[in-house]
Amino acid sequence: MAEYRFVTLWRLEAPLSEIYEAILHSRHWPGWWQGVEKVEDMAPGDSTGIGNVRCYTLKSRLPYRLVFAAHTVRIEPLVELAAEISGDLEGMGRWLFSVDGRVTTVRHEWRVRTTRLWMNLAAPLGRFLFEWNHHALMEHGALGLARLVNAPLLGVVHADWPDR
Repeated sequence: MAEYRFVTLWRLEAPLSEIYEAILHSRHWPGWWQGVEKVEDMAPGDSTGIGNVRCYTLKSRLPYRLVFAAHTVRIEPLVELAAEISGDLEGMGRWLFSVDGRVTTVRHEWRVRTTRLWMNLAAPLGRFLFEWNHHALMEHGALGLARLVNAPLLGVVHADWPDR
């Protein structure tokens, strides 16, 4: 399986609580995030949200869709959301939130492997296109979030994965 590691930073001049709530309530993403076609509840999780499972259908610029489930494993309000991913992608996804004055930074970490045979076969030549597609989807998310909370988007950065 081909592995992908992405880090995307969104900087918005908006209250942390508004940004966090928009990301936390992912069932509403299709209403503001271009490329997120559908989010369906599969399991509710406990009273804190741990164990919640949602199925996501995504489509960006390339002519394919990705469908995966996100199983919530960590929620630290206003700080972190993390999930294990399974389906067309397997791995982990994590949202980290920080604030500096009036600027909220959202850090999305995505470490996944593709499970579809055609994607794994195409990875040596198509990796650049898959990365470009991911970056486009994340830029659409940042723009949609800025519109949703009516706040200036100060930047989107696609960073290197930290060595650990």
